[in-house]
Amino acid sequence: MHLDTEHNNAGKRAVILVSGGLDSTTVLAMARARGYRCYALSFDYGQRHRAELFAAERVCAALGDVEHKVVKLNLDSIGGSALTDTAIAVPEEETAGIPVTYVPARNTVFLSIALGWAEVLAADDIFIGVNAVDYSGYPDCRPEYVAAFQTMANLATRAGVEGQTLTIHTPLMHMGKGDIIRAGLALGVDYALTVSCYQATDDGLACGKCDACRLRREGFREAGVPDTTRYLS
Repeated sequence: MHLDTEHNNAGKRAVILVSGGLDSTTVLAMARARGYRCYALSFDYGQRHRAELFAAERVCAALGDVEHKVVKLNLDSIGGSALTDTAIAVPEEETAGIPVTYVPARNTVFLSIALGWAEVLAADDIFIGVNAVDYSGYPDCRPEYVAAFQTMANLATRAGVEGQTLTIHTPLMHMGKGDIIRAGLALGVDYALTVSCYQATDDGLACGKCDACRLRREGFREAGVPDTTRYLS
């Protein structure tokens, strides 16, 4: 893992994982501010909250990526998560342990495809908006997971074997949601374009009750700025 502090990346290519939510949109803005040429990558993976894909299109257009690629997967074919199996209800109360909204191996699958695209683009950098502070207990959002994946990436690729070091950037890893929102606003992010809700309507209306909505709402309170999210109630 690495966090740039200098804007010395002008012209460098980077793959940015963009879900259409608050965190990944902030990461895209951060990568652009650091001078990277951003290649945004989103996934149509069978998620029940498909409004996030429309949000990803909006934020990529607004922030000016070089290319936005949407890769179709069928993680709903294996299920195991409230986000990919409509028979499992999205919890509307806080739960202990790893919640049912955890999608098995999702970040590993997403990062693997990002790694492949980075090789094709001859890009040394991948950005992902994982967070160890407000991460809902997901095991694939922890610093040790990202560090392990980065080690694997540099062992498993032609680029790595030939001496091209790939870095996984996690600029939000140790930031609270309020700090993330303040950072994004300073970079001109319009959070009204984003969707975080696990069960948003097709029009992007948020339930206001799931974990993602609670974290988002609390983040705006912490940041001391109006919450522009469109809630059902």
